[in-house]
Amino acid sequence: MAMVTVHDSAGELVAGRYLLLDVVLREEGRTCWLGQDSALRRPVVLTWSRVAAPARAGEESAAGSEAAASGDALRVETEGRAADRILRAARVLGAACPGRVAAVLDVIEEPGSVWTVTERPPGTPLTDLLSGGPVGHVRAARVGLGVLDVLAAAHAEGLPHGELGPGQVWTDEFGTVTVTGFGQAASEDAPRLTAPAYASPEQARGEGGAAAADLWALGAMMYAMTEGRPAVRDRGRLDATLRAVDRLPIRAPLRAGPLAPAVQGLLRWDPVERIPDTVVRESLTRILRQDLEEAEAPGPPNVFCGPGTDVADRQAGARRVGHAPGGRLTGRPVLLGGALVATVAVLTVLAVTGGLPGGDTSGASAATSAPSRSAGALPPGPVPTAPVAPSGRTPSGSPSGSPSSSPSPSGGAGGKLPDGFVTYRAAQGFSVALPRGWKPVDTQASGDLSYRVTFGASGDPRTLAVTYSTQLGPDPVAVWSDLEPALRADTAGYRRVGAIRAVTYRGMKGADMEWYSGSGDERLRTFGRGFLVGGHRGFSLRWTTPAVDRGTTADRRALDAVLTSFRPPVG
Repeated sequence: MAMVTVHDSAGELVAGRYLLLDVVLREEGRTCWLGQDSALRRPVVLTWSRVAAPARAGEESAAGSEAAASGDALRVETEGRAADRILRAARVLGAACPGRVAAVLDVIEEPGSVWTVTERPPGTPLTDLLSGGPVGHVRAARVGLGVLDVLAAAHAEGLPHGELGPGQVWTDEFGTVTVTGFGQAASEDAPRLTAPAYASPEQARGEGGAAAADLWALGAMMYAMTEGRPAVRDRGRLDATLRAVDRLPIRAPLRAGPLAPAVQGLLRWDPVERIPDTVVRESLTRILRQDLEEAEAPGPPNVFCGPGTDVADRQAGARRVGHAPGGRLTGRPVLLGGALVATVAVLTVLAVTGGLPGGDTSGASAATSAPSRSAGALPPGPVPTAPVAPSGRTPSGSPSGSPSSSPSPSGGAGGKLPDGFVTYRAAQGFSVALPRGWKPVDTQASGDLSYRVTFGASGDPRTLAVTYSTQLGPDPVAVWSDLEPALRADTAGYRRVGAIRAVTYRGMKGADMEWYSGSGDERLRTFGRGFLVGGHRGFSLRWTTPAVDRGTTADRRALDAVLTSFRPPVG
């Protein structure tokens, strides 16, 4: 962390190592760049931040000219403390909320500023979302809850943010939320230096902020998301914007709907009167749960549009022995007389794997009654003739839903669907958007009420596996971590992509993991999202596609449709 001087322009190197590529954010006191670590050839994000001075600007020091003479030494001391703060915050929060705070790779000091080098978070800064106009209150609540999760963990560790704004919140279309910038505020009493439109009134007065200021910033971001404009307009100068924050009233939100009470409760001028994070969490969770319940209101059962579903094919598929992409048998005994005889560890990973233990954990491609890459069928043993619904629900119709002659493109499982997608309502109670023509190609169930349904279409190499489990641990990230040794052992060509990421999915605790399997033309990439629905129960959604197609516009559109439309059973 030597003192260096670099230029703020594309193509320049920071500290002789980090190449500046594209600016993703410019705001008061902060510039954020996409860049590349030229030594390790990996993408990074570089954030230039102004270093807070030890005292408020314009204040006279009691030491007079003696303090002025020692100004350079004081500034160096401040910068050194900034680097220490940033690294300490990264270390503590990396353990407290893994995957939700951007990992800090390096801190480089300059006169009067600091460069922070982090891993590139998923998605883009929230400023990109705000530039597109207002968003619905449900999506705002989802992003807000993700930020609140991080703030709660940080505040419990005694680490308020102090400079929080939309430029330090990254989000993507899958609901992932990552927060950056912890440790940049010199102290709880330090003046606000960046994103002044999101400063709290006490920060605007130079009184510092601590945890209450972070909650104000959260309220201001949710206000901006739903209203399509900030609660306080940036006046172009730091001092003018801060005066507006402190002195001007905030107009009541008009588009926030049920989110309005939480937003207004957070934007109280007196920090003592702001609602606590526990009340905010309850409000946001209620909104997301209500969204689920409204989408799951009773409708025509088992609606599926497209070719008729061959029940015999599905039942035959449930009797096959699974194979890994390389051809190895993966049929560890799982079912015996309808009872599960797996270890507790295997039970724990069931929902997040996207497949029952003993199946192909690498992902599968769609097929007819004899898929070329099996989705992981049951090993020999008794097989139920129909999947078992979660407790309290009775299946109706055929084992995996019934065909319908009337399309359902309106998206009863989450709003209007993209062209080419229809809503499938399963006998097990869940619903999800699928590409037109897809049907269940494999259904499995076990005596503990766990099940898996794999969807696909003949000639389409993609698949979606929906898995339900009744015996899960409390931490989805740990579930994925426990699963990885089995994946590595049982999956030909297995390689994980990036880190396991904790996420909040529709107000539920979850985690994402991606991996490769197979090789050559058979190379696959699987995105898995596991989440808990309560009482040790949970689901996983596992989207598998040819590796060469992952990340294309069509692939992201399809995965987004699945994630935004899925609704678990009610009750």
